[in-house]
Amino acid sequence: MTVGVDGPDPVRRRRDAVRNRELLVEAAREVFAEQGLDAPLDVIARRAGVGNATLYRHFPSRAALVDEVFRDTLTKTMAAGERARTTKDAWRGLLDYMDAVFTGLAADRGAIDLMTTRLENVATLEAVHAHNRETVDVLLRRGREQGAVRGDLTTEDLLFALAALSRAVPALTTAGPDAWRRALALLLDGLRASPAAAPLPEPSLTPAQLGDVLEHLGPHR
Repeated sequence: MTVGVDGPDPVRRRRDAVRNRELLVEAAREVFAEQGLDAPLDVIARRAGVGNATLYRHFPSRAALVDEVFRDTLTKTMAAGERARTTKDAWRGLLDYMDAVFTGLAADRGAIDLMTTRLENVATLEAVHAHNRETVDVLLRRGREQGAVRGDLTTEDLLFALAALSRAVPALTTAGPDAWRRALALLLDGLRASPAAAPLPEPSLTPAQLGDVLEHLGPHR
């Protein structure tokens, strides 16, 4: 290594910094998948083989690290939503979208926390939450128009049900990697329009109420 009066040469420092960042992202992805987004940051630093100071130099906040780790996952979720919106059969689009979302959640506990918990200052997450809501709203509206979805179902109803099931996915996967599929199929079947369906009791949650409920449902920091 070339050393001058100012320490290691700049090229080596940059190369080491890039490598440290890659190690931190890889370690964070593993730890978040195993322990959720509440995982201690010092655990991530140790697994990456760097000190806490190095972690905070690259990612000054948990939100910054989460955004970096999950950006690709969230982008894929939005892409799945776009595909679902262009499907002519709204019910088919909804089924395919839910399958894509839950397949991702089943593989990563951190993604479950991410999708069902309020975490401020994660720009990509805020975008995907808004996109997910819009996708669900579009598919339910078209599903009602096509006579496939019950008329009294609201976007808030489905978003809450999906969040609640998402929290159960880690427990379900202890029974089998695809055990969540049965629960999801039962949930989605309850959305279908049917002459035998009884009217839903109680008013639907408002968007504000849904936000409060999800905050209590998710892990607490």
